[in-house]
Amino acid sequence: MSSSTAPAGAAPSALKRFFDGDVWHSFCNSPTAIIAAVIAFICIFCALFAEFVAPHNPFDLASLELMDARLPPAWMDEGKAKYLLGTDDQGRDILSALMYGARISLFVGLASVALSVLIGVGLGLLAGFVGGKVDAFIMRVCDVMLSFPSILIALLIDGVGRAMFPNAHDTLAFAVLILAISLTGWVQYARTVRGSTLVERNKEYVQAARVIGVSPLRIMRKHVLPNVLGPVLVLATIQVAAAIITEATLSFLGVGVPPTSPSLGTLIRVGNDFLFSGEWWITIWPGVMLVLIALSVNLLGDWLRDALNPRLR
Repeated sequence: MSSSTAPAGAAPSALKRFFDGDVWHSFCNSPTAIIAAVIAFICIFCALFAEFVAPHNPFDLASLELMDARLPPAWMDEGKAKYLLGTDDQGRDILSALMYGARISLFVGLASVALSVLIGVGLGLLAGFVGGKVDAFIMRVCDVMLSFPSILIALLIDGVGRAMFPNAHDTLAFAVLILAISLTGWVQYARTVRGSTLVERNKEYVQAARVIGVSPLRIMRKHVLPNVLGPVLVLATIQVAAAIITEATLSFLGVGVPPTSPSLGTLIRVGNDFLFSGEWWITIWPGVMLVLIALSVNLLGDWLRDALNPRLR
């Protein structure tokens, strides 16, 4: 009977250890982290469930009313209650457009960071563990990548991809955008993991694994990799905000996501044309949404970095 009840008690025990741990205690005692987590949760929830939360579908052409174009927010004169934050030049509800646009920005940001982590961690682990010419070659590639501004490389890759596939489907356009952002973000992960791997490869547990005949690939995957993922987790959390801002910048410049799937950057670019004519809400609200997402993620990343640093405990 005891053997059958042991697995059932394992999960509550692990959960209890988490809530009794230093990370959860640090989170509960950090008002900044709590506020940032609440803001990030609200933004992500509204983006993921925009079909159910948004009051309108801003991309349903049949429901758009041109007579309601460029209406101010509901609390201003000429505003309507059903358009809380106003409408854009096509009569789309700004609040609904923010939710749908945030979904695209979050998807591109998370996907590009995931690809950057995959490339950077793999190359950094290989460079730090193997060393020699492999390490020198990978680090020189990192130096070359760091010599150019990231936004310039992203513009170049995105521009070349669109020139090679001018009539490509929207899915391919998203893939090119994610690839463009990823190829400018993997360098930091590679350098971070390489430095941690150089320390780990000389420790006793790695030497013992080599003595008993464990293959180098298994040592890297099973032993070294789990011990170098701490800094990567912190860096990835912070880089999500940077990737979202990069995507917004590319979309603002007109080389980001397709016009049929406007992100926050595209909404800001569209509203910028009407900023000086008095319709400030068309561009201000997408900008506020972008700032809230980036700021909350950055604050969570800063808290996570301090919470995982044993010297600050």
